Order: sequence, then structure tokens, then C-alpha cells
Amino acid sequence: MGTTAQPSNGTVSYSVERATDGDVATVTLNRPETLNSMNDEFMNDITEAFGMVAADENVRAAVLTGAGRGFCSGADLRNAAAGDAEGFDAEAAGEATTDSMDNAFHPAIRAVAECPVPTVARINGVTAGGGIGLALSCDVAIAARSAFFVATFGPRLGIVPDLGTTWQLPMRVGRARALGMSLLGERVTADQAAEWGLVWKTVDDAELDDAVAQVVDVLRRSSPAAMARIRSAIDGAMQRDLADQLDVEMGHQAVLIPQNMAHGAEAFLAKTDPSFPGSRY
Repeated sequence: MGTTAQPSNGTVSYSVERATDGDVATVTLNRPETLNSMNDEFMNDITEAFGMVAADENVRAAVLTGAGRGFCSGADLRNAAAGDAEGFDAEAAGEATTDSMDNAFHPAIRAVAECPVPTVARINGVTAGGGIGLALSCDVAIAARSAFFVATFGPRLGIVPDLGTTWQLPMRVGRARALGMSLLGERVTADQAAEWGLVWKTVDDAELDDAVAQVVDVLRRSSPAAMARIRSAIDGAMQRDLADQLDVEMGHQAVLIPQNMAHGAEAFLAKTDPSFPGSRY
């Protein structure tokens, strides 16, 4: 059994697979004719879809993927291509860009990054420009072997990587590779991405759905509170020293051990998979 919904602008599809051990939501970027390029309506639909995830307490994990041959090709450049036309107002264009990012693009990235359940990027094809920031906003990224990444911002468009890309890349692959990707705009294969730590793993195209399903199966049976606290602890670790991080871990354990440890230990000793009850918080 499952349910489907359509965000307001119809550029994203939303579905939920219902199961006794936890529901899984799938958000599908659905502009295949443009390789799922981004515009305001598209980004607003992403925000709306992840709002549906947040509102449904039965959802234990969310998958983000793209329809057709691409995951996301970055910004829709068809309107931007008129930028050098006579009478072009650079100041007005700058204001429009800021407005678009403030009100459409950034809320979508935050909605994915702050989703209250673990998120899985099912990367099925080209991931370019801002599509990189969108993919890396997810907690776990699994790429088909035919997929690739290309940071088109600097050498092709004369702009700075955005949508969190300048934060995500150095955090995941280090300064040298982040600068190489951003300054040179060379294509990074899915295998390279896995080797560098840009994604969790790469699998053959025919195995992509199975690989995502295996990850989702673990996440849907896991403690929602533990999943949220693991992400919070790891995301904040770079801003703390070891002593402070030990205190953070202890605070989480004080809540989670009474809730979950007995059930987990029982399943471990019985050599079965645990399926944790409980809420997200």
C-alpha cells in the first residue's frame, strides 16, 4: 500500500510506501525534459514535498531522486541566457537573484538538510551545478555507475558554487579536490566520487534500486530519535573540541539508552534485526 501527492507546481512527485516497520517517502524531481533543472517553482515544490515528510510522523526515511536520465542538472539557464541583451539591468538582475535564492532555492536546501528523518540521495544520472548541493544535502548518497558530477559554476558560468556546495565539497573531499572541481569544472565520475568520499557508494546501474532499498531497510527499522541525534552530533562535531563532543555524546546516550538499549541488546543476542519503536525526538 502507498500514497501519492503532487506539490503545488507539479514539478516534483511525492509518494509514501506504507509498511508496518516504518514508512518511506520518495521525492522525485520531475522535469526530465530539462534533466530536472532548477527554477523557483521546482524548488518550492521540493520545499513542499519535504514539508510533507516532516508532517507525517509515520515516515522513517526519505529518498530523493530524479526522473529520466538525470538527477539534477542545476539551474535552468534558459532565462539567464538573455542576460547580455541590450538594456540589461544588472542591478535589477542581482536583486532578482537574491530574492529567488532567499525565497525559493535556500528554503529547499534547508528543507532537505533539516529533514527530521534520514535522507537518501538516489543519484541516477548527471548531477551538475546546484544539483551537487542538492544531492549532498542528503545524509547518504548512492550513485549509479553511469552518473557523474560536474561543478559548472566557475569556468562555464563565471559564478561561485552555491546551494551549500562550497560548504559540502571541502567538508567531504578536502580543499584540493574541492578547488579542483570548482575551478576547473572537470567531470567527476561516480567511481571517483565514491573514492573521494563525495558519496557513500557507487553501484552498477541495474543495482541502484536494490542498493537504495537495502539502505532504506536499515533506516526504516532504526530508532527515529537515534537517527536524528546521530546526525546532530556529527554535524556539530567540527565546531567542538573532543571534551565538548564527549559531553554531547553523553547527553544523547542518557536519553537513548533507557529507550532503546534493552531492545537492541535482546535482538543482538537473538541474532535478529531490531525494529525500534518511538518518535523522532
